[in-house]
Amino acid sequence: MQWIASLSGVWLALLATTFTYLMTAAGAALVFVCKKVNNSAFSFMMSSAAGIMLASTFFSLLLPAMESGAEPKWLILSLGFVLGGLLIIVTDVLIGKFRFFSYNAKKRSSAVMCIAVTMHNIPEGLAVGVACGAAGTGQYAAAIAAVMLAVGIGIQNFPEGMCVAFPLRANGAGRGKSFFIGQLSGAVEIVAGVVGAAAVSVAAGILPWALSFSAGAMLAVVCSELVPESFANGKIKATVGVTAGFALMMILDIAFG
Repeated sequence: MQWIASLSGVWLALLATTFTYLMTAAGAALVFVCKKVNNSAFSFMMSSAAGIMLASTFFSLLLPAMESGAEPKWLILSLGFVLGGLLIIVTDVLIGKFRFFSYNAKKRSSAVMCIAVTMHNIPEGLAVGVACGAAGTGQYAAAIAAVMLAVGIGIQNFPEGMCVAFPLRANGAGRGKSFFIGQLSGAVEIVAGVVGAAAVSVAAGILPWALSFSAGAMLAVVCSELVPESFANGKIKATVGVTAGFALMMILDIAFG
C-alpha cells in the first residue's frame, strides 16, 4: 500500500479505473458460461456496493472537501453536491426519452440499459479519479480511501456488466458480441478517471468542487440504481449488505486514518 500511496494521482486513477473496468468485463464474461443471473447473489452484491459507496461519499469525497480549507465551505459543498446529483437526474431523464429501436421493445430495452450503464459509469469514473487526485499527495489515508472507493465501484460494476451482456444475449446477440458491448460500457470509467485526476492535479483549487460534485453524483447513483435494485429482491438481505458495506468502509477509514 505504501507503493500505491507514492503514485501520482493520474497513475493511481489509471490503475483504479482499470480495476473497475476489469470488474465490468468479468461480469460480462459470465455470458460465456451462464444462462441467467442468480437474483440472490445479484442483490447482495448491489447492496454491499451501495453501502461501500455511501460511506465513500462521505469519507472519501465530502469530508476531504470540507477539510480542504476552501471558502465559503457551505456554498462550495452544497452547490457542488447538488450539481453532481443533477447530472444523474438529467442523464436519467434523457435516457428515459430514448426513442431508438421503437419497433422492437426488447432491443430498445437492451439499448437503453447499455446507454444507462455507460452514462452512469462516467461520474463513477470521475469520482474515482478525483479521489485519486486528492490521494496523489502521498497521504496514506487518502490512498486507502481512494482504493476502497474503487473497490466499491468495482463490486457494483460486476453485476452491471451482466446487466448489459445478458439481455443482449437473450435478444439474439452472439456471446462474443454480448461480452464485447458489456465490457465496453465500463471502459469510459478509465477515461473519466484519468481526466478527473489530471484536472485536480493541474488545478488544485477545483478539488473541493470536484469532490463535492462527485459525491452528489455518487449518492444519486446509489439512490436511483443500487438501492431500488437490491431491495427489490429482499429487504433483509439487502439491508445486511448495505450495513456490511458501509461498516467495512468506515472501519478501514478509521483504522488507516
